[in-house]
Amino acid sequence: MKKVVDFLRELQQNNCSEWFHAHKAEYETVKSYFSEFALQLIAGVGAFDESVRGLELKDCTYRINRDIRFSADKSPYKTHMGVFIAPGGKKSGKAGYYFHLSVGGDGYPDGCMLAVGHYCYDKKVVEIVREDLMDEPEKFENYVQTGAQDGFVLDYDGALKKVPKEFAECEHPDYIRLKTYCLMRPLSLKEVSDRDALLAQLLHLFERNKPFIDYLNQVIEYVGEEN
Repeated sequence: MKKVVDFLRELQQNNCSEWFHAHKAEYETVKSYFSEFALQLIAGVGAFDESVRGLELKDCTYRINRDIRFSADKSPYKTHMGVFIAPGGKKSGKAGYYFHLSVGGDGYPDGCMLAVGHYCYDKKVVEIVREDLMDEPEKFENYVQTGAQDGFVLDYDGALKKVPKEFAECEHPDYIRLKTYCLMRPLSLKEVSDRDALLAQLLHLFERNKPFIDYLNQVIEYVGEEN
Protein backbone atom coordinates (compact mmCIF):
# COMPACT_ATOMS: atom_id res chain seq x y z
CA MET A 1 0.00 0.00 0.00
CA LYS A 2 3.03 2.28 0.13
CA LYS A 3 2.49 3.50 -3.44
CA VAL A 4 -1.08 4.54 -2.55
CA VAL A 5 0.01 6.35 0.61
CA ASP A 6 2.82 8.12 -1.28
CA PHE A 7 0.35 9.38 -3.87
CA LEU A 8 -2.09 10.57 -1.20
CA ARG A 9 0.72 12.43 0.54
CA GLU A 10 1.61 14.24 -2.68
CA LEU A 11 -2.04 15.00 -3.32
CA GLN A 12 -2.39 16.45 0.18
CA GLN A 13 0.49 18.82 -0.61
CA ASN A 14 -0.83 19.71 -4.08
CA ASN A 15 -4.61 19.58 -3.76
CA CYS A 16 -5.62 21.39 -6.91
CA SER A 17 -7.06 20.45 -10.29
CA GLU A 18 -3.92 21.38 -12.22
CA TRP A 19 -1.69 19.02 -10.25
CA PHE A 20 -4.25 16.23 -10.23
CA HIS A 21 -4.80 16.29 -13.98
CA ALA A 22 -1.04 16.34 -14.55
CA HIS A 23 -0.77 13.18 -12.44
CA LYS A 24 -3.97 11.48 -13.64
CA ALA A 25 -2.12 8.40 -14.92
CA GLU A 26 -0.46 7.94 -11.53
CA TYR A 27 -3.85 8.29 -9.83
CA GLU A 28 -5.40 5.65 -12.09
CA THR A 29 -2.56 3.26 -11.17
CA VAL A 30 -2.99 3.64 -7.40
CA LYS A 31 -6.77 3.62 -7.74
CA SER A 32 -6.57 0.28 -9.55
CA TYR A 33 -4.20 -1.08 -6.90
CA PHE A 34 -6.54 -0.01 -4.08
CA SER A 35 -9.58 -1.33 -5.95
CA GLU A 36 -7.99 -4.77 -6.29
CA PHE A 37 -7.33 -4.80 -2.56
CA ALA A 38 -10.89 -3.64 -1.83
CA LEU A 39 -12.31 -6.46 -3.97
CA GLN A 40 -10.25 -9.00 -2.05
CA LEU A 41 -11.46 -7.49 1.22
CA ILE A 42 -15.11 -7.58 0.11
CA ALA A 43 -14.78 -11.22 -0.92
CA GLY A 44 -12.98 -12.08 2.30
CA VAL A 45 -15.64 -10.50 4.50
CA GLY A 46 -18.32 -12.23 2.45
CA ALA A 47 -16.72 -15.57 3.30
CA PHE A 48 -17.75 -15.19 6.96
CA ASP A 49 -20.67 -12.74 6.65
CA GLU A 50 -23.30 -13.84 4.14
CA SER A 51 -25.19 -10.54 4.53
CA VAL A 52 -22.58 -8.73 2.38
CA ARG A 53 -22.11 -11.37 -0.31
CA GLY A 54 -22.67 -10.15 -3.84
CA LEU A 55 -21.56 -6.56 -3.20
CA GLU A 56 -19.64 -4.90 -6.02
CA LEU A 57 -16.80 -2.41 -5.83
CA LYS A 58 -19.10 0.54 -6.56
CA ASP A 59 -21.28 -0.46 -3.61
CA CYS A 60 -18.42 -0.04 -1.14
CA THR A 61 -15.93 2.55 -2.40
CA TYR A 62 -16.01 6.31 -2.91
CA ARG A 63 -15.15 8.96 -5.50
CA ILE A 64 -11.93 10.94 -5.02
CA ASN A 65 -13.77 14.23 -5.64
CA ARG A 66 -14.98 16.14 -2.59
CA ASP A 67 -18.43 17.72 -2.37
CA ILE A 68 -17.41 21.33 -1.70
CA ARG A 69 -20.81 22.97 -2.17
CA PHE A 70 -21.38 23.56 1.54
CA SER A 71 -17.80 23.40 2.81
CA ALA A 72 -15.45 26.20 3.76
CA ASP A 73 -12.62 23.96 2.57
CA LYS A 74 -12.64 24.16 -1.22
CA SER A 75 -9.92 21.56 -1.77
CA PRO A 76 -11.30 19.56 -4.72
CA TYR A 77 -10.00 16.10 -3.78
CA LYS A 78 -10.12 13.74 -0.83
CA THR A 79 -6.73 12.79 0.55
CA HIS A 80 -7.83 9.32 1.62
CA MET A 81 -9.29 6.16 0.13
CA GLY A 82 -11.81 3.99 1.91
CA VAL A 83 -13.97 0.91 1.55
CA PHE A 84 -17.15 0.37 3.59
CA ILE A 85 -18.63 -3.13 3.44
CA ALA A 86 -22.19 -3.21 4.76
CA PRO A 87 -25.36 -5.17 3.90
CA GLY A 88 -26.91 -3.42 0.92
CA GLY A 89 -23.84 -1.28 0.34
CA LYS A 90 -22.46 2.00 1.65
CA LYS A 91 -25.75 3.91 1.28
CA SER A 92 -27.96 1.34 3.02
CA GLY A 93 -27.75 2.87 6.49
CA LYS A 94 -26.58 -0.47 7.88
CA ALA A 95 -23.57 -1.03 10.12
CA GLY A 96 -20.54 -2.60 8.50
CA TYR A 97 -16.78 -2.89 8.14
CA TYR A 98 -14.64 0.11 7.15
CA PHE A 99 -11.00 0.47 6.08
CA HIS A 100 -9.48 3.92 5.64
CA LEU A 101 -6.12 4.63 4.02
CA SER A 102 -4.65 8.09 4.56
CA VAL A 103 -1.63 10.10 5.66
CA GLY A 104 -3.59 11.97 8.35
CA GLY A 105 -4.79 15.54 8.50
CA ASP A 106 -8.19 14.70 7.00
CA GLY A 107 -10.16 14.30 10.22
CA TYR A 108 -8.33 11.11 11.19
CA PRO A 109 -5.18 12.18 13.04
CA ASP A 110 -3.75 8.67 12.98
CA GLY A 111 -4.12 8.48 9.22
CA CYS A 112 -4.96 4.87 8.44
CA MET A 113 -7.71 3.21 10.46
CA LEU A 114 -10.42 0.60 10.47
CA ALA A 115 -13.83 0.58 12.10
CA VAL A 116 -16.87 -1.59 12.73
CA GLY A 117 -20.30 -0.04 13.11
CA HIS A 118 -21.73 3.13 11.59
CA TYR A 119 -21.49 6.88 12.18
CA CYS A 120 -25.07 8.04 11.59
CA TYR A 121 -28.09 6.42 13.22
CA ASP A 122 -31.82 7.00 13.34
CA LYS A 123 -32.78 8.46 16.73
CA LYS A 124 -34.94 5.40 17.38
CA VAL A 125 -31.90 3.13 16.94
CA VAL A 126 -30.00 5.15 19.55
CA GLU A 127 -32.98 4.96 21.88
CA ILE A 128 -33.23 1.15 21.60
CA VAL A 129 -29.50 0.64 22.18
CA ARG A 130 -29.74 2.83 25.30
CA GLU A 131 -32.70 0.80 26.54
CA ASP A 132 -30.69 -2.38 25.96
CA LEU A 133 -27.86 -0.86 27.96
CA MET A 134 -30.26 -0.42 30.86
CA ASP A 135 -31.69 -3.94 30.61
CA GLU A 136 -28.65 -5.98 29.53
CA PRO A 137 -25.52 -3.87 30.09
CA GLU A 138 -23.24 -6.90 29.88
CA LYS A 139 -24.16 -7.51 26.21
CA PHE A 140 -22.82 -4.19 24.95
CA GLU A 141 -19.89 -4.36 27.37
CA ASN A 142 -18.88 -7.71 25.86
CA TYR A 143 -18.74 -6.14 22.40
CA VAL A 144 -16.59 -3.30 23.71
CA GLN A 145 -14.24 -5.65 25.56
CA THR A 146 -13.80 -7.91 22.54
CA GLY A 147 -12.94 -4.84 20.50
CA ALA A 148 -10.54 -3.61 23.17
CA GLN A 149 -8.62 -6.89 22.98
CA ASP A 150 -8.02 -6.07 19.32
CA GLY A 151 -7.08 -2.42 19.87
CA PHE A 152 -10.53 -0.91 19.12
CA VAL A 153 -12.02 1.96 21.10
CA LEU A 154 -15.48 3.48 20.96
CA ASP A 155 -15.87 6.63 18.90
CA TYR A 156 -17.02 9.40 21.26
CA ASP A 157 -17.15 12.07 18.56
CA GLY A 158 -20.38 14.05 19.02
CA ALA A 159 -21.30 12.30 22.27
CA LEU A 160 -23.59 14.01 24.76
CA LYS A 161 -21.85 15.89 27.57
CA LYS A 162 -24.35 14.62 30.12
CA VAL A 163 -26.30 11.41 30.55
CA PRO A 164 -30.08 11.88 30.01
CA LYS A 165 -31.91 11.70 33.33
CA GLU A 166 -33.96 8.66 32.37
CA PHE A 167 -30.73 6.67 31.94
CA ALA A 168 -28.93 7.96 35.02
CA GLU A 169 -28.94 4.52 36.69
CA CYS A 170 -27.18 2.75 33.82
CA GLU A 171 -24.07 0.76 34.79
CA HIS A 172 -22.15 2.29 31.89
CA PRO A 173 -23.16 5.97 31.70
CA ASP A 174 -20.43 6.80 29.17
CA TYR A 175 -22.01 4.39 26.68
CA ILE A 176 -25.35 6.14 27.14
CA ARG A 177 -23.79 9.44 26.03
CA LEU A 178 -22.95 8.00 22.64
CA LYS A 179 -24.90 8.97 19.54
CA THR A 180 -22.61 6.96 17.25
CA TYR A 181 -22.00 3.28 17.83
CA CYS A 182 -18.69 2.57 16.19
CA LEU A 183 -15.49 0.83 17.28
CA MET A 184 -12.36 2.33 15.74
CA ARG A 185 -8.74 1.18 15.56
CA PRO A 186 -5.77 3.15 14.18
CA LEU A 187 -3.35 1.44 11.82
CA SER A 188 0.29 2.44 11.52
CA LEU A 189 1.93 2.96 8.15
CA LYS A 190 4.03 -0.10 8.97
CA GLU A 191 0.87 -2.21 9.39
CA VAL A 192 -0.44 -1.21 5.97
CA SER A 193 2.86 -1.59 4.13
CA ASP A 194 2.53 -5.35 3.49
CA ARG A 195 -0.59 -5.90 1.40
CA ASP A 196 -1.03 -9.61 2.11
CA ALA A 197 -0.40 -9.23 5.84
CA LEU A 198 -2.79 -6.27 5.94
CA LEU A 199 -5.57 -8.21 4.24
CA ALA A 200 -5.18 -11.11 6.66
CA GLN A 201 -5.14 -8.73 9.64
CA LEU A 202 -8.28 -6.86 8.56
CA LEU A 203 -10.24 -10.03 7.92
CA HIS A 204 -9.21 -11.47 11.29
CA LEU A 205 -10.20 -8.30 13.19
CA PHE A 206 -13.44 -7.83 11.26
CA GLU A 207 -14.54 -11.42 11.82
CA ARG A 208 -13.84 -11.25 15.55
CA ASN A 209 -16.00 -8.12 15.86
CA LYS A 210 -18.81 -9.27 13.58
CA PRO A 211 -21.21 -9.87 16.56
CA PHE A 212 -21.18 -6.12 17.25
CA ILE A 213 -22.26 -5.40 13.68
CA ASP A 214 -24.90 -8.14 13.79
CA TYR A 215 -26.40 -6.62 16.92
CA LEU A 216 -26.49 -3.10 15.48
CA ASN A 217 -28.08 -4.28 12.24
CA GLN A 218 -30.74 -6.20 14.14
CA VAL A 219 -31.72 -2.94 15.82
CA ILE A 220 -31.54 -1.00 12.55
CA GLU A 221 -33.71 -3.56 10.76
CA TYR A 222 -36.25 -3.57 13.60
CA VAL A 223 -36.55 0.23 13.44
CA GLY A 224 -36.90 0.06 9.67
CA GLU A 225 -39.75 -2.43 9.95
CA GLU A 226 -41.48 -0.29 12.59
CA ASN A 227 -41.18 2.81 10.41
